[in-house]
Amino acid sequence: MTTDAYLADCRARLAFDLLSNTWNPVLIWVLRDGPRRSGELRERIGGISPKVLTETLRRLEFNGLVERHAHAEAPPRVEYELTALGRTLLGPIDAFGAWAFEHGDEVMAAQERNGG
Repeated sequence: MTTDAYLADCRARLAFDLLSNTWNPVLIWVLRDGPRRSGELRERIGGISPKVLTETLRRLEFNGLVERHAHAEAPPRVEYELTALGRTLLGPIDAFGAWAFEHGDEVMAAQERNGG
């Protein structure tokens, strides 16, 4: 990898940006088992406001990672699910989670040592 690999318009930077938002990987992970409605997502995640949930779902949809399905019913029903592209991020998210599980104590100890 060259020193130009992390320029603003490079693909690696794009991938890092997608995973750097706190809620992007969380929502992708929660959607791994199939379509969910907004209320179900809020219940499963906890701590996410309706506004932030909507913003995150729109961002993921914009990037081609999530699809929104509006069903013509009364009352209206909207579900969100991962696209094929979104599903390709499950492996990297799982690997990152495994790393955090294995090394989380070390990171927290370093934070404590450094006044965090």
